[in-house]
Amino acid sequence: MSKKTKATVMMGLLTAIVFVFQFVSMSIRTATFSITLSLVPIVVGAALYGKWAGAWLGLVFGTAVLLTGDANVFLAVNVPGTIITVLLKGVLAGFASGLVYDLIKRKNDTLATYISGILTPVVNTGVFILGCLTFFMPTIKEWAGDTNAVKYIFIGLIGFNFFIELAVNLLLSPTIARIIKIGRKEKIND
Repeated sequence: MSKKTKATVMMGLLTAIVFVFQFVSMSIRTATFSITLSLVPIVVGAALYGKWAGAWLGLVFGTAVLLTGDANVFLAVNVPGTIITVLLKGVLAGFASGLVYDLIKRKNDTLATYISGILTPVVNTGVFILGCLTFFMPTIKEWAGDTNAVKYIFIGLIGFNFFIELAVNLLLSPTIARIIKIGRKEKIND
């Protein structure tokens, strides 16, 4: 099997895993949103196949979020703003993961995996916050009531989700690093 065929098959598998993880994670909720498990295969894909593969897997993740209904509360408020925010946060998280991994991997492959594993939920959540500030502030101010709207975003909307997603990525990083090393060895042996 050629390297290109192997890469295509692996990206197909990672694409399917992103979808499955997003649908499975719908049952794992804290407050408003589900916990995102899909960031793990995004980190793996970005590390093995580069920033554009990470961006693709991030786009798949964003599409799955829209299809699962996890963004419905925002779609009811602003459809274009929701679509832009959800797709952009996935694409940028995957792209950034691959970019940072490529910059660090020569010095330390495992460290590159950990930093990419940290960066992916940071970018995902950061773009979500920017989307909230850009497209949804009047509604968020309404939802917040007497609470400061920005504080409400961090506590009410993001809450524990970010910390759980970060922890999942950090706990799985050794496994991710191992998968990446196996994938790299297969490339070398071809």
